This record gives sequence, structure tokens and C-alpha cells, in this order.
Amino acid sequence: MDIAERQKDIVNQFLKFETWEEKYRRLIEFGKELPEYPEQWRNEDHKVKGCQSQVWLHADLKDNGTIHFSGDSDALIVKGLVALLIRLYSGATPDQILTTSPEFVAALDLGAHLSPSRANGLFAMVKQIKYYAAAYQAVLSR
Repeated sequence: MDIAERQKDIVNQFLKFETWEEKYRRLIEFGKELPEYPEQWRNEDHKVKGCQSQVWLHADLKDNGTIHFSGDSDALIVKGLVALLIRLYSGATPDQILTTSPEFVAALDLGAHLSPSRANGLFAMVKQIKYYAAAYQAVLSR
């Protein structure tokens, strides 16, 4: 499934809920579905700057040229946002990541339903993911 298909899937999963309370509940469930984040990556090198909550992201470049992300947060809703971004971008190539914005944010009107600090944190996470993609793109182009 490519990034565009993943975005549609994310949007469709949330559109079936009528209230924001239900959507927040699903977002929290996404966070709870994340695999355990290794303790060795809970450090400043993996911490996302610009998030009010603590957020960690780790990226691995696989042999097939795709990037796989791991992440965690100490806040339930933020952890759900981490899970959505991992669901969207993990398994994609650096080029795909760099050329695709998280359109699901606008499609779900998340910006209007997240606090300003959470919205800033979300975009800090996207920035960090794109930073990893740019770094790995440079590695692959050598």
C-alpha cells in the first residue's frame, strides 16, 4: 500500500465516527497498538524538538531502500498521532516521504480539534520524519 492509499485508509477509519470524543478514543487506541519502544532510544538523539510532550522517533533504513519508523510519547493522544504518522510513512522510500505531506490532518480537520501545542507537536514530528528521509536519501545517493 502506498502513502496515498494509507492516507485514504486513515481518513476512512476516522470518518465512520460521528463525534470527536469517538475519534480521540480511536486515536488513543492507535497509540496503544504501537510496539514497545526500546529503552535505548529514549534519549535526546531521538527526542522530537518542538513537542510539549515527550516524543521519541527512531528511523531505520532497510536494505530495500525503505525507512521504518518506531516511536513513542508519554501523552496518550500524542502517542496516537505518532502511531498515525508511523502508519503513514513507515515502509516508504525517502523520496516518497519527502514528496508527500500528511493530508489526512486537513481531511480530518485535526488542526481545529487539537490544542495549539499538540498541533505544533504534530508538525514537529512530521518535520523530524522528513529530516530522517532527507538524511537517508543523501546516504542512498552516494
